[in-house]
Amino acid sequence: MEVTPEIYQKHLVVEKKHLDKQKHVNNVQYVQWVQDVAEEHWEKRATKEQKQDVLWVVVKHEISYKMEAFLGDHICLETYVHETTHVTSQRFVFIKNAHTGKLLAEAKTTWCLLDAKSKKPVKISEEMKQVFQQ
Repeated sequence: MEVTPEIYQKHLVVEKKHLDKQKHVNNVQYVQWVQDVAEEHWEKRATKEQKQDVLWVVVKHEISYKMEAFLGDHICLETYVHETTHVTSQRFVFIKNAHTGKLLAEAKTTWCLLDAKSKKPVKISEEMKQVFQQ
């Protein structure tokens, strides 16, 4: 059975605090947005019990910068969970200019599921996988 991942979107506008000395969005800000949209997706989709029992931590970020973004630009972040292993999932994030649709950056991030109390990896169940599916 083929599964369709839910594509989660977040919109924002570039503010002065997002800029670097060259007056475009700082590369570190893109990484922060990647983390923020993933966490927001989890918070919106997971049950109260799931949020109490487990947590996700980043194991690896891979990000490619394609174009600059500037003050006042409208940004669209799109994310989905692609693959899961026993205890990790691979999430993609696409950061685009909301008006032109042009890709500004793309990221592949590996997350590990941990038990909230012990902080040890736990198996990603079928129920957990469904949190991020349509």
